[in-house]
Amino acid sequence: MKELIDSFLDYLSVERALARNTISAYRADLNLYLDFMEKRGITLLSKISKNDVVEFMLFQKSGGISPTSISRRLAAVRMFHRFLARERILKSDPTALVDSPKLWKKVPDTLSLNEVESLIVQPDTRNWRGVRDKAILETLYATGMRVSELSGLKSDNVNLEIGFLRCIGKGNKERIIPLGKKAIYGIQRYLEASRPRFLKGKSSEFLFLGRGGLKLSRQSVWKMIKRYAKEAGIKKPIKVHTLRHSFATHLLERGADLRSVQEMLGHSNISTTQIYTHIDKERLKSIHKAFHPRP
Repeated sequence: MKELIDSFLDYLSVERALARNTISAYRADLNLYLDFMEKRGITLLSKISKNDVVEFMLFQKSGGISPTSISRRLAAVRMFHRFLARERILKSDPTALVDSPKLWKKVPDTLSLNEVESLIVQPDTRNWRGVRDKAILETLYATGMRVSELSGLKSDNVNLEIGFLRCIGKGNKERIIPLGKKAIYGIQRYLEASRPRFLKGKSSEFLFLGRGGLKLSRQSVWKMIKRYAKEAGIKKPIKVHTLRHSFATHLLERGADLRSVQEMLGHSNISTTQIYTHIDKERLKSIHKAFHPRP
């Protein structure tokens, strides 16, 4: 059965042009799915029924998996079975009548403006590594880019003269994002004083570099953000997209329209962006509770 996963993932990569991270997640989800079926004694895909799919979801729930993750895994399983049915490998799709678990959208954690400022000033710009780190933090907050997008950002995709960068997001979708003055200054200083130290005479197409002049991994960026947040004394949980969430929230708080924020974030569906309007409502509720004479 697992050979068919490879065929399905090849289809997603070649014909659907899905991002490598998405394909890796689908592979992990489908391997879990087929392992579950094999433990139930099901070794043929044609023997999987709707009830088996539902049992897989219930098993995930009993293991403490969140509704969001269960829905993502179900989406992978659905696409897999639809592919098999379309290719006539299977006669029917057992997921066709399976309902998705109801999702409660969790409002993402964000930083206040003061917390963002405190985070960004943490790198020691008296040394060249600190210059790079500050440029990274400025860029993430100025653009709302995903950490993986920043990791893959190429030097040719940044135009400091006009103050824009070209970002390649999920599914190889391209978007143009403005850069603020502080981010431009941070990148300029990095290019002049820091990047040559990482390259050591070598060349690289990627903008932000790590040891040996290699592309900086998203894991390295994530660890760096967590370290500086700790040094800044930020007590809130820091996650990989905290600066991205803060970028969107702060724009909306200051009157940016939802469509523009959607475009800058690279969301294909505006309903994904609307989660940030809930954050603003929660902020207003907290202000009302704190200052109204009859809260």
